[in-house]
Amino acid sequence: MNLLRKLLTIVLVPFFLLAGTVAQADSSAEIVHASLNSGDRPSEDAADDARRMPLEVLAFAGIEEGMTILEMEAGGGYYTEILSRAVGTSGSVIMQNPPALNGFFEEAVQARLANNRLSNVTLSSVNFDALDAASNSVDMVTWILGPHELGFEPGGQNLGDPEGSFSQIARVLKPGGVFLVMDHDASEDSGIDAGGSLHRISEGLVSGLAEGAGLTLARSSELHSNEDDPRDVGVFDPSIQGKTDKFVLLYRK
Repeated sequence: MNLLRKLLTIVLVPFFLLAGTVAQADSSAEIVHASLNSGDRPSEDAADDARRMPLEVLAFAGIEEGMTILEMEAGGGYYTEILSRAVGTSGSVIMQNPPALNGFFEEAVQARLANNRLSNVTLSSVNFDALDAASNSVDMVTWILGPHELGFEPGGQNLGDPEGSFSQIARVLKPGGVFLVMDHDASEDSGIDAGGSLHRISEGLVSGLAEGAGLTLARSSELHSNEDDPRDVGVFDPSIQGKTDKFVLLYRK
């Protein structure tokens, strides 16, 4: 664990000094580290860790054992696998994807959850503005590389009203619960439609939606920042794919 603590000191501690939660960051990183090194974790997931930085992202968020987590737009379940193991048998994860995106992820999701291998995970197929959780029941909501989908309409199907979606996030969170959000940043003057054309959303737009729902920014991170990203090209453009400037924010209810 010495290398792990060194990583925390260099990379994470600056984000926690003001909040006074260095000990929590250390504890969270150890939990995530163990999750990443589970013996039956898919090798293709591990191959993507260097790019996606799950250890740093989830330690920044302050994940703890026993949490109830709602993972919005879980996709094929890369983060679901990590979250499931991190919260342990006393915790639970709601793996949410909108029905209109099932065609993209359904096969991977079924393989991920086959034979009840992640027994604390519940699959939820609802739109972002109709979250399948009771009010004040969730410790953490995560939305990683997903808010831009509010401007994306696959097959002409809307995935959720922006204001309504953030209102739902605030509704399901317990008082004191946190919302971890990360996405590809867009130019400041871009609207929600950038999600459909560039698969991006501006940090300012997300901040406005979160604050409008009554959430308060707890801290931000530059873990995935890239000042060389022009932010006006699509995220799949070869010039920037895998290297986009991403904001990482943590809000509290």
